[in-house]
Amino acid sequence: MIGGFAAPGWLALLAVVAVVAGGYVWVQRRARRYLLRFANLEVLERVVPRRPGWPRHIPAVLLVVALVLLTLGLAGPTAEAQVPRNRATVMLVIDVSLSMNATDVHPTRLAAAQDAAISFVRHLTPGINLGVESFAGSATVLVSPTTDHDQAVRAIQTLKLAESTATGDALAAALNAIDMVNQLIPGQGPPPARIVLMSDGKQNTGRDEFAVAAQAGAAHIPISTISFGTPYGTVELEGEQAPVPVDDASLAKVAALSGGQFYPAESNQQVHEVYDSLDQQIGYQTVHKDVSKPWLILGTLTCLAAAAAALVLSQRLPA
Repeated sequence: MIGGFAAPGWLALLAVVAVVAGGYVWVQRRARRYLLRFANLEVLERVVPRRPGWPRHIPAVLLVVALVLLTLGLAGPTAEAQVPRNRATVMLVIDVSLSMNATDVHPTRLAAAQDAAISFVRHLTPGINLGVESFAGSATVLVSPTTDHDQAVRAIQTLKLAESTATGDALAAALNAIDMVNQLIPGQGPPPARIVLMSDGKQNTGRDEFAVAAQAGAAHIPISTISFGTPYGTVELEGEQAPVPVDDASLAKVAALSGGQFYPAESNQQVHEVYDSLDQQIGYQTVHKDVSKPWLILGTLTCLAAAAAALVLSQRLPA
């Protein structure tokens, strides 16, 4: 492809323009030489009708333009277009450990996370199979991947805090949920899948999160990690304020091992921006779409305009 057109199309375009333009110039010069053979120009003026001057070239110019447009259409032009995905699986995995009760993000990390996640779900392409999972000391698949996104919204609204952080177990459960759906979806090969992990703290129990992330990478299931919160978050434990800084390093490593991307977010606005970006990545794919029809329509209309101009100026169609 060259500039959105197939290479043979460009060659045909150049050939058509060169031949038509060259032929028209040759015919005009030949006609002038033929007329100059008359010796008596006074007789010539009486015999040959007066030509309309430069407007007589309008039909020919329009015809050349029409051929150019039609050739462009036949060259197979394409353009990039964003089309919704209708065959993909996404697991939304949300940390509900006690550190998500920190108020460094208003009103709390969890409440802000719920708000952004619900907005993400409601804007996600309807054809995507979406699942929701929460995790603290253990992982719970609240909604298996489904195109009924209202179930996901209801599940996110009911999230409750719990102790510990088992990130590895959560990722393993998400992979299992995706695998189960892949076995049920018809088609050649498994559909594209992704895990979106929102967390704020470092794992302190369960399976090794990095080993599971590498497993996801081997299965071509990238993990998009969202580190939500600031380094200054605190929660009340046994009557005292305990620091709960976000663990960017671990979440960035999980994303890298799986082939995904890491997104830090320290505010409600930032996490909404992250989800908006993920919505475009997950919900749509870029394809090359045929755009020859407009060129063919313009070429046909210009060709008709050339014929009309010829009839008006010389009472005959261009030969």
